[in-house]
Amino acid sequence: MIVAGFGFRGGATLSALQDALAQAGGPAGVTHLATLKTKAAGLEPLARLLDLPLVALDPAALRGIPTPTQSARVQGQFGTGSVAEAVALAAAGQGARLWGPRAVSADRMATAAIAEAAG
Repeated sequence: MIVAGFGFRGGATLSALQDALAQAGGPAGVTHLATLKTKAAGLEPLARLLDLPLVALDPAALRGIPTPTQSARVQGQFGTGSVAEAVALAAAGQGARLWGPRAVSADRMATAAIAEAAG
């Protein structure tokens, strides 16, 4: 399983989500998309376009997940340093590893990170 995790602002466009994914490594090989439950509706257009299942996580699932990117605001709100990195890791499962740190869309409205399941 290879999961592209997303964090994004309200009003982020499909183009911003695509750009963040492209900057993170692109959709090739990705098997699932993931984000917070409260953001799932905003990621559905990309999931439909790529014909990939969408994993919607409760914010509590992110608490304590170590991430290479550290945002004080995100840490205070979600208990992790990066929503995109943490949702990718949580959705990919125990022992998952990130391909790299999160990437940011050119308009700074969306972030994406890709994680691969262990084994």
